[in-house]
Amino acid sequence: MKNSIKILLLACFFATVGCKQSSETPTETTESTPAQSVGQEGVQDETSNPNIVQVASGSKDHTTLVAAVKAAELVTSLSNAGPFTVFAPTNAAFDKLPAGTVDDLLKPEKKADLQNILGYHTYVGTLKVEYMQDGQEFDMVYGGKVKITKQGEKTFVNGSEIVASIETSNGIIHVIGDVLLPK
Repeated sequence: MKNSIKILLLACFFATVGCKQSSETPTETTESTPAQSVGQEGVQDETSNPNIVQVASGSKDHTTLVAAVKAAELVTSLSNAGPFTVFAPTNAAFDKLPAGTVDDLLKPEKKADLQNILGYHTYVGTLKVEYMQDGQEFDMVYGGKVKITKQGEKTFVNGSEIVASIETSNGIIHVIGDVLLPK
């Protein structure tokens, strides 16, 4: 009796495996496409909250910042889980820099300098304005510190006012009107 049950179970197993294998027909592609490595930044998801890079890419006021993030090859880093706080200068903030500064920083040979500057705008963790205290200092990815000051209801980072805050799926963006330069 035990042997017949074992044989029956074994027969069912082979029949199931055999059916699955025969129903799965391999598909052949006639086109040869190069293998592409797609990181978190390449994920297309219409239901989740957008990450820092996706939010910034959708802002007409941050096209220079997005170009800098791309030139510094930081898209993947800022698309990952985080959490991150990014103090995001507007296009007008970049326009305040001496003529030619942005164009120079976007050159491939200046990538390390650009990464340092962008790292000085990035904190690992989430810093919400309502929890920032006057006189606080935070160590940035670059290695320098930024200082928070409060004047009434207004909050400043290194003297630049935080004019808006946008929560993202991997942190928060604080919009500022100046480019923070490491000291």
